[in-house]
Amino acid sequence: MADVHELLDTWIANVKDEELLAELKQMKESGDENAITDAFFQDLAFGTAGLRGTLGAGTNRMNIYTVGRATQGFADYLVKNFENPTVAIARDSRNNGELFVKTTAAILAANGVTAYVYPRISPVPTLSWATRYLECSGGICMTASHNPAPYNGYKAYGPDGCQITSEAADAISAAMEATNPFTDVKTMDFDEAVEKGLVKWIDDSVLDAYYDAVVDKSVCNLTEEQSKNTPLKLVYTPLNGTGLIPVTTVLNKVGITDITVVPEQKDPDGNFPTCPYPNPEIREAMQKGIDLCREVQPDLLLATDPDADRVGVACADGDDYTLLTGNEMGVLLLDYICKMRAARGEDLKDKVAVTTIVSSAMVDALAEEYGFELRRCLTGFKYIGDIITGLSDAGQVDRFIFGFEESYGYLSGDHVRDKDAVNASMLICQMAQYYKLQGKNLVQAMRDLYEKYGYYHNKTISLSYPGADGAAKMAGIMAELRENPPAEIAGSKVEGVVDYKEGVNGLPSANVIEFDLEGGDKAIVRPSGTEPKIKLYIFAKAADAAAADAQIDAIEAAGRELLS
Repeated sequence: MADVHELLDTWIANVKDEELLAELKQMKESGDENAITDAFFQDLAFGTAGLRGTLGAGTNRMNIYTVGRATQGFADYLVKNFENPTVAIARDSRNNGELFVKTTAAILAANGVTAYVYPRISPVPTLSWATRYLECSGGICMTASHNPAPYNGYKAYGPDGCQITSEAADAISAAMEATNPFTDVKTMDFDEAVEKGLVKWIDDSVLDAYYDAVVDKSVCNLTEEQSKNTPLKLVYTPLNGTGLIPVTTVLNKVGITDITVVPEQKDPDGNFPTCPYPNPEIREAMQKGIDLCREVQPDLLLATDPDADRVGVACADGDDYTLLTGNEMGVLLLDYICKMRAARGEDLKDKVAVTTIVSSAMVDALAEEYGFELRRCLTGFKYIGDIITGLSDAGQVDRFIFGFEESYGYLSGDHVRDKDAVNASMLICQMAQYYKLQGKNLVQAMRDLYEKYGYYHNKTISLSYPGADGAAKMAGIMAELRENPPAEIAGSKVEGVVDYKEGVNGLPSANVIEFDLEGGDKAIVRPSGTEPKIKLYIFAKAADAAAADAQIDAIEAAGRELLS
């Protein structure tokens, strides 16, 4: 790696973009070593999710040059591996999204790769859909999911509509290594590319087909009279992202029309002015919706993240509103889907549900109850997508009934190969209507499942390690855990250590360590692949909620100390 100051000078000499150039010159004039190092200490890594980083100037930032370098690498890969390659492109509401889309499309066009571009902001699942529907060689979505406003990202997809494989990511990374962002990136005028037919706009018929495919995944068994007599009242927030039109369109199609949208979070806005972290997992992001619920008194609050691949829910619970966790919603939805399918007379013994190694153990109890096959994969929805693709390739895609990950991602069909908050929003609202007919909301329905199967509680802790020093510290923590694993955690003996780096149960190698504790509790440690964080996943089961929470708290305290 070149010296950060040499890289700064190289960028100042070559950057044409006035805004980035001004930032670089200010960086040099200020002599801020931390800022210079953080901007240039590494190249923004192209992993299996593509790129993600803060907007700004430098090799470790999201800008037209890092996006250009990645796109040239992707184009080299596509031209080498596909005849007449094509790519579908979408963006969410984040800042610079349109700029990055046009930059990307122009580079692809200059390399002879035809780009199909959504003309307006559009969710991640619609990109996965378009990639498959238009039979493209790949896909790209400009999104940083639920990261804070300073971030943007570049998700890359394969022809199956799933995030690219590790092999493809490695090949693209190798092509990027050989690419100088200032001299080796081919490009052309965007408008000229449109005129020549090398960039084509995706028309509304593609979205209409997507909406139909989502509605087709409904498992609702309520009669028309039951639905009419039990209307669902909903407060919805797209968190200033892409979800408004797709979610309300699909809900209206299935007869859910009493929808009050949170006004401050209705319109797309990459600055996300109402919350620093537009993540439906976090109460702060949901607070505007909760405040509106106190006025409207709906059956539930529904929130989708900026790229509408994740969805969160809150329901009235006494004097307050309780947020359902990703694990709880995954369990509720899977149980609901099984109930509905069984009521139709389907044999569930041939069906397959998929979740991750860091998702709730309660799913195992559901598998035993209903008889479906449960498969667990590594964290990241691409691995769930890979399993769906494998079933499809074997002519068995109808076996797939549901996939979810604890981080609020769900999918009930094979129409896309990524998590789909539009699909999940429909299922959640129909499920809420089903339980409303029984006089319950979703929080109460979840408590019934706890009473039936036991109190499987989970908690995910994220510890931040920013900057170059943080990256080194994260690596050191993981190395220490492997070399000197703890003998006990929170007073419980560690009965087993599973290092997924070695490859476990046929899974790919992953930088994940699992500590199995006496009594069945466990803790899993995993560095994030997209943020400077280590995540600690905690699992406990007890006879009642208070005991399970006490176990969670004890493991959390010990885990924080272990990762400090």
